[in-house]
Formats: sequence, structure tokens, C-alpha cells
Amino acid sequence: MPLIKTPSGHQALKERQGITLRQRSAFILFDGKRSTAEVLAATAAMGITQQDVQSMLDQGLLEPGPDSLPPPADAPASDRSDQERYQAAYLIATEITGSLGLRGFRLNLSVESVSGFDGLVALAPKIREAVGDARYERLRQALFA
Repeated sequence: MPLIKTPSGHQALKERQGITLRQRSAFILFDGKRSTAEVLAATAAMGITQQDVQSMLDQGLLEPGPDSLPPPADAPASDRSDQERYQAAYLIATEITGSLGLRGFRLNLSVESVSGFDGLVALAPKIREAVGDARYERLRQALFA
């Protein structure tokens, strides 16, 4: 879900109050265009977690963006939970990126550091770019089918 900064969030950033140094990096990335998963993936190396985002939401520093709409009613629903899809896809993603050798080392580290379905979905385009459509297909099926 894309989040945006609230007026009090802008003020907290300006005054350097209410946001830890670690959270500032993620806070700056919330622009209403990036999903929470994308921001978490981009800041995973700094240790930003969903709890950090939730804390900023609870403090009123972030709020859902105007484009944060629920999925369409006619969107196909998966019979598997996000956790089940994550568990299956994680194994495939680590296998695929691990087979890239040194070329995919950083991507493999990124996969291993994601902590949930949304994080893996955010990395999926990078994996697809690195391995091509044919090798990516198994991962796509595990994540989205």
C-alpha cells in the first residue's frame, strides 16, 4: 500500500523529532507512489521493518495515499495465504538467485533478507531482469498463482 507523509510527519522530519535516524531513511521514500513493500525492500539493509512503518503510522507521521484503493472485486483470489505463497516462493527465489554465482550475490542476499510476501514481491522484478522470463516463470507462479 502506498503511504504518504502527513503534515505532522513533515514537521517531525524538519525538526528531527519523533523519527529515529534509521526510520528517516524509509520515511523519506514514502511518496505515495512506492508501496510499503518497495520501501521495506529498499531499506532492508538498514534494518527497517514493518514495525518501524507501523510505528510511523501510529504516530500519525504517515497515512495511506489517495491512490491506496482495495483490489477490484473481480480480481482473482488465491486460495493460498500470503504466508504460504511466500514460503513456496522464497525457496524458488533463493535457488534461482543462488545459481547466478557472484553475478547474483547481492540479489541473493536481498532475497534472504526479505521478511515476508510483500518484500519478495518487491524483489520479483529484479529477479526477473536478472534471470529472464523463462527461469522467472516458476517464481511468478509461486507468488501470484
